[in-house]
Amino acid sequence: MIHLQTDRLILRDWAPRDLSPFADMNADPRVMEFFPKTCSREQSDDLVLGTKKSFAESGFGLFALEVRETKDFIGFTGFSSPEFKAFFTPAIEIGWRLKFSAWGQGYAREAASACLSLGFSDLGFEGIVSFTSASNHRSIAVMEKIGMTKEQSFDHPSITKGHPLRPHVLYRAKPNK
Repeated sequence: MIHLQTDRLILRDWAPRDLSPFADMNADPRVMEFFPKTCSREQSDDLVLGTKKSFAESGFGLFALEVRETKDFIGFTGFSSPEFKAFFTPAIEIGWRLKFSAWGQGYAREAASACLSLGFSDLGFEGIVSFTSASNHRSIAVMEKIGMTKEQSFDHPSITKGHPLRPHVLYRAKPNK
């Protein structure tokens, strides 16, 4: 398992102590504003199991994210493979989700920058995508701050037609060669 450290953060493997705060975070409507619904405890635990499986099978996944100084769990950042079919899949996606109290402190940008570097330098990814609801201006700002470029808008195929979260934007990063 890969561990990363930044000036303020540790990106690490998931621990049993993370499950409860992660479930609380995934049940928070503010955190899940740009998802069709919040997650149950079972769905939240399944996400952790899925990312542990991803690390074991593919060598990448979503890291648990904690503040170095306090050891406070604040969310996740890392890589996944979108499970839906779209014009840009298969792909490696970078994503993040932080608890509400961790917003606005630059943690998502800091962690995502470290992950992008890992993805290109150590994991050898040729390109990394990120996407979100077109109305999620906070995540779009993170994508732009970490150097990703907007490619185009699309309708997320897993979200029902007419749903306000269906319009999405796709961003991409490529390695600096």
